[in-house]
Amino acid sequence: MKNVLIVDDSSVMRKIVERCLRQAGVQISKVHEANDGYEGLSIIQQNAVDLILCDINMPTMDGLEFLQALKTAEQARGIPVVMITTEGSEDRVYEALSSGARGYIRKPFTPEQLKEQVSPLLEA
Repeated sequence: MKNVLIVDDSSVMRKIVERCLRQAGVQISKVHEANDGYEGLSIIQQNAVDLILCDINMPTMDGLEFLQALKTAEQARGIPVVMITTEGSEDRVYEALSSGARGYIRKPFTPEQLKEQVSPLLEA
């Protein structure tokens, strides 16, 4: 059973991501939720997290800034990050992947697409 952190400024989207993970049969013991990158960093400092699912477009600290901040956070070392975004720009997706994201999923998505991205990362 794994602990997952979902970082998205939309509480509705955080619930959709959680529901899709469960529908896809991903074994989760705890889901932490963060409204932005700052809150996400705080959660990582206080909790064991096995996977981070993060939006790119958020106020305060966006997903790309969050990825940069994770590089210097001792507790974040080795935690895979998958970006979930409406961002259609290949440049933004490339920037996220080159900044350390292990994958990305475009909204809207299906539980199967989510499982395809996260299952290999959780089994490692």
